[in-house]
Order: sequence, then structure tokens, then C-alpha cells
Amino acid sequence: MLPSTNTQTFNPDVLQSETPVLVSFWAPWCGVCRWVEPWLIQIQADYGSALKIVTINADENFPIASQYRLTNIPSLLLFHQGRLVHRIDQFCDRTDALHLLEEGLCQIVPSLLLAG
Repeated sequence: MLPSTNTQTFNPDVLQSETPVLVSFWAPWCGVCRWVEPWLIQIQADYGSALKIVTINADENFPIASQYRLTNIPSLLLFHQGRLVHRIDQFCDRTDALHLLEEGLCQIVPSLLLAG
């Protein structure tokens, strides 16, 4: 299980993090969100301490979801040094999502490569 954040802890968990943070916005009613989480757990294992991944329930944390103008769930937002640097608002499958995530990660830390 991945750690979660919320409106109250978003700043210290994400914006003030020393490492890049991938935020997974999800909702309990979202079927696609169910297959995204195990995939994110594997990515967290692959990247280790070089990447932090947190989840946030978009329904329960509407101010954050609204601030980042989410249009789809799940949405993956990549933050680095307190700034949103990459977002994945839609993808077809895990391979597509992985490719989009790697694009974003290579922009901020070119030496990062997924193990699998």
C-alpha cells in the first residue's frame, strides 16, 4: 500500500519534498484506479528512494484536485522542487502510462531508469 496525502499534508508531503514526488489522484468509484495502484507499488520498488509516490483521494480532497484542474481520474502528477513538472491525465494501459511517466522523470532526473 502506498502512503496517502490530503489537503492538510499536501505541502509537506509533496511541495516541500526533497525528492521528486508522483501523486496519484484516485477515487473509490474509479475502476482504472484499481489497476494503477499495484503498478505504482512496483514503480516505487524499482525507483526506491529516488522517487516518492503518494496517493490522494480526489473526492475527499477537492481543493487540491480543483487547484490542479483534474479532468480525469486517475491522474498522475509529477512534482519536483515544489513545482508540477509533468502530468498524465489519460492513458490506455500500463505500457502507455509507463512510457509517459518515464518521459516526465527523464526531464527532471535523466539518469533515472526503471529497472523493469
